[in-house]
Amino acid sequence: MDIGIFQVQPDRRADPAIVAKRAEELGFESYWVPDHTIIPVEFSEVYPGGAPDAEPPEYLWQIPDPLMTLARVSGATTTIKLGTGILLVPERNPLLMAKQIATLDDTSGGRFLFGVGAGWNREECEILGGDFDHRWSQVRESIGIMKDLWTKDQSGHEGRYYNFPAVKCFPKPAQKPHPPVILGGVTADRVFNRVADYGDGWMPLVESADDIAAGVSRLKQVCAEKGRDFSTLDITAFGLDGQWRTAADRREIESTGANRLVVWLQAMDTEGILKELEQLAAELIAPGS
Repeated sequence: MDIGIFQVQPDRRADPAIVAKRAEELGFESYWVPDHTIIPVEFSEVYPGGAPDAEPPEYLWQIPDPLMTLARVSGATTTIKLGTGILLVPERNPLLMAKQIATLDDTSGGRFLFGVGAGWNREECEILGGDFDHRWSQVRESIGIMKDLWTKDQSGHEGRYYNFPAVKCFPKPAQKPHPPVILGGVTADRVFNRVADYGDGWMPLVESADDIAAGVSRLKQVCAEKGRDFSTLDITAFGLDGQWRTAADRREIESTGANRLVVWLQAMDTEGILKELEQLAAELIAPGS
């Protein structure tokens, strides 16, 4: 099983280039970062990562741009994969996003993992041009546009959210036909339908390994119904803060059918993260773990 790490706030307190380079040296397979371009001062939705009456964590409005962060990481590393956990697609223009991702994938030698989400904050989404109530429909249209831009010499589009004449968009990604599109989500049929229809993988945020196992079972059924080859899908168990950090956790996650486990780094400064990486490597990557 591949083991990745997630740095929730990759800023100058813990330079992502230093963190990812050391992670690569220790044998971690992938390095992941989150996305929030803005957080409105006032918003109506409840933050899904905590109790209903709890204040959202401060890091939500202190997150650096994920694609720029991964570009820095790319220049300091050679093999570790570069993932978004996740990129808020409805909040970004698909033509610009396609260009940025293709450039990152090309210059990194084909290391980008496109973790995709639609967001939970209505005001953030709408300020940045998203249709919050139908954001996954917008994601699907946007992903389709990007796939065309990545795989065709020229393409245009007429749709519900985006319209443009034939354009050329280069460079093309190093990965063919394009970087893997790994969809976030919980264990629900609407999520599994999305994965089977236009995704290359599933990356759930869930409470237990049993939830992943049940989701994998159902996803296999949906793929069979739709004629999609389940074996081509990437299944990534994305750990929450404090979740799935031991060798026993790794064995349990591996038994669910997931091929990757991503662990949330808890330290925020360089020294603390480097120590944490050593501990996690000894627990999760060491022979016999």
